[in-house]
Amino acid sequence: MAGKETTITAHWKGGMGFETVNAQGITVRMDPPSESAYLTPMELVLMALAGCTGMDVADILRKKRQSVAALEIQARGVRADDHPKVYTEIELVFLLTGDGLAPEAIARAIDLSAEKYCSVGAMLEPAVPIRTSFRIIPGKEGSA
Repeated sequence: MAGKETTITAHWKGGMGFETVNAQGITVRMDPPSESAYLTPMELVLMALAGCTGMDVADILRKKRQSVAALEIQARGVRADDHPKVYTEIELVFLLTGDGLAPEAIARAIDLSAEKYCSVGAMLEPAVPIRTSFRIIPGKEGSA
């Protein structure tokens, strides 16, 4: 195996529940919605995508000297009715607040994340279309 290795361990917690832990000891509990109020594996996929692209966009906009006070990403996934019930479409809406934000810079940052930097999106995109949009939220700096 070439490249950087990642190791996760999943511990069965009974029923269909699992608690996963990474090498740093950070845990996430997963269960199907019928058994508990924990996260589902498919919710974690959307969370991973939103977090991955969010990190990229925030970093790119910082380098472009855009004064982002708040960034929120709303992720919506539509799943197939039949097993394995994969996502058939994903939509990401970026909500940004800040002084003098340039729409062109935001659009370019989102494109760069999708085309070059976000590894989660790169893994998902061949199998599921990912649509993106953004809105600049007017208001006081720091409120979104």
